[in-house]
Amino acid sequence: MSIRQGLLALLSRGPRHGYQLRVEFEASTGATWPLNIGQVYTTLSRMERDGLVEPGESDEQGRVVYTITAAGLEELARWFSTPVVQSDRPRDELVIKLAMAVAAKKVDVSEVIRKQRTATMRALQELTRGKRAATEGAAQRLVLDSMIFQAEAEQRWLDHCEAVLKEER
Repeated sequence: MSIRQGLLALLSRGPRHGYQLRVEFEASTGATWPLNIGQVYTTLSRMERDGLVEPGESDEQGRVVYTITAAGLEELARWFSTPVVQSDRPRDELVIKLAMAVAAKKVDVSEVIRKQRTATMRALQELTRGKRAATEGAAQRLVLDSMIFQAEAEQRWLDHCEAVLKEER
């Protein structure tokens, strides 16, 4: 997800200043994607340039409050109506790492898998604890559920990798 569309989604709920957007973005994603406040304001500046948001009055602390424009609502609707395709996602470093470990020949691939499995299981336990402690509602829960499902899928894939490597021996 791009930060741009995330901020537009939050602005569709009403005018916000940058700090509010940062806090609400992190709360909605279960703090799994922390934002730098400079990143928020840089993105707002670009969206203003592109006609997607308008700056309004400053609040009592001097922070500019932004409002989504009609063009911003159109872009947001387009984003929500367009499926995310697998090719739009970044490369999976673990897949590349294991493929290169196999290709390198002098690497103990079983050990690479074992270490990854341990790290993934640790992450899965932390995510599960985080889900139990979640207080920000459905958006945060959905993010954590997705991360849990991805970790579980990674564990299954690592099992599969071990089985394939045993067949190759």
